[in-house]
Amino acid sequence: MKYKFGFAAAALLAATFLSSAASAKTFVYCAEGSPEGFDPGMYTAGTTFDASAHPVYSRLLEFVPGTTKPEAGLAESWTISDDGMEYTFKLRPGVKFHTTDFFTPTRELNADDVIFSLERQIKADHPWAQYVAGTSWEYAAGMGFPELIKSIEKVDDLTVKFVLNRPEAPFLANLAMPFASILSKEYADSLEKAGTKEQLNQKPVGTGPFTFVGYQQDAVIRYKKNADYWGGAPKIDDLVFAITTDAAVRYQKLKAGECHLMPFPNAADVEAMKADPSLTVMEQEGLNVAYLAYNTTQAPFDKPEVRKALNKAINKKAIIDAVFQGMAAPAKNPIPPTMWSYNDKVEDDTYDLDAAKKMLEDAGVKDLSMKVWAMPVSRPYMLNARRAAEIIQDDFAKIGVKVEIVSYEWAEYLDRSKAKDRDGAVMLGWTGDNGDPDNFLDTLLGCEAIGGNNRAQWCNEEFNTLVKKAKVTSDQAERTKLYEDAQVVFKREAPWATLDHSLSVVPMRKEVSGFVQSPLGDFTFENVDIAE
Repeated sequence: MKYKFGFAAAALLAATFLSSAASAKTFVYCAEGSPEGFDPGMYTAGTTFDASAHPVYSRLLEFVPGTTKPEAGLAESWTISDDGMEYTFKLRPGVKFHTTDFFTPTRELNADDVIFSLERQIKADHPWAQYVAGTSWEYAAGMGFPELIKSIEKVDDLTVKFVLNRPEAPFLANLAMPFASILSKEYADSLEKAGTKEQLNQKPVGTGPFTFVGYQQDAVIRYKKNADYWGGAPKIDDLVFAITTDAAVRYQKLKAGECHLMPFPNAADVEAMKADPSLTVMEQEGLNVAYLAYNTTQAPFDKPEVRKALNKAINKKAIIDAVFQGMAAPAKNPIPPTMWSYNDKVEDDTYDLDAAKKMLEDAGVKDLSMKVWAMPVSRPYMLNARRAAEIIQDDFAKIGVKVEIVSYEWAEYLDRSKAKDRDGAVMLGWTGDNGDPDNFLDTLLGCEAIGGNNRAQWCNEEFNTLVKKAKVTSDQAERTKLYEDAQVVFKREAPWATLDHSLSVVPMRKEVSGFVQSPLGDFTFENVDIAE
């Protein structure tokens, strides 16, 4: 059953939480959207990970705050075989799962939980593989885990061994990603026995810094601190996500003290935020890219020359000026310039309407009508997709291409845009989840990701061979050369129009301390505090 609350209700609830018992510290985050669910393995969106993976769950490895370097998490140590085919993890003893109103654990974390959490994502015949209708385990599939992992073996209660079918250079970093969160098998077993398996995605139980309390659809998510958190109890007592899709409304709430921190401000508001003595503004280059993905299986977008013609008609500078007030840079590659292996020698498609029009004529394309999909929410890589789509619509009209802008509610948008027969071009983007080029190039453009993260439905054997070879190569110099070559193929074939790489800006109240801005775009609050 879904309940819908408006902004006013959400604000009232948030204000209520802020004024709760004086002895308790309540931190309110004005989130930009609603999570699709609370089982991180099923999704790929940062909004969902912020509400599920980061507060509720832990992983075998975690990223050092503010970096892309993996460190010990639920696994306190690990060994790798000489051939790179076996990874053995020693689990941290004494890790407790959350006790909630709906579940009381009788044991601590063990190897069974690790095996359950990951096997369900890679084994089609697993009893939990389809516990929610339409489950696709999109991230595990896109990362090639079903083909990569030969077996996950329980050595003893606190030792787990992964046996691979091939070496995998980014494997440790991959296990620190949100989709690899560890769930309670005991909780899952209890739900299966009760015939309520779907609650695993609605009422989460993990080992993370916060315990899930409740969710009012599209309004508020409530958590309380996990005093038994293996990483040390959070300094705040209660965490509230006040879901506020409009960036201007988020800003008003921040100024009014109704929330302590917000994501993705309107670029036009940033200077005023910096001048406000009650606020602190953090910023750093984002590990991100925004793109327009053509459906390369549908005519006439199945022709590279048509895609490149359309790319030449897009005025990226106009998008950056209108949407980001200049706080972004034009994108020419599918990975950001701050990432190793970025190929700066690649030449971008120049903005040239006359050339674009002639290329379409040469390709035999006349009177083209198409849809451009615009995201309904702000994302770090695209603060206002509707405005960007309007600029593209105007640009394409100048070369005789008629554009209809379409959009859907965020979860539906993500789901519909995966369809192999999707029409037109979909606007999306990506913030890296592990700091490795593989997380962009193979995850978003590899053949196995078609029907999932590969929204262009693009399978190019030359490109795919390069990125697959890079995955099994341990030498970073060799991997760099392979990824550089892959970017040349990408630019030649143009499955996307690459739009921008944005600056990541995070405004918060002055009384907030301990928040660490993540290059991965995550919003995590286990270390935050609020001055009295």
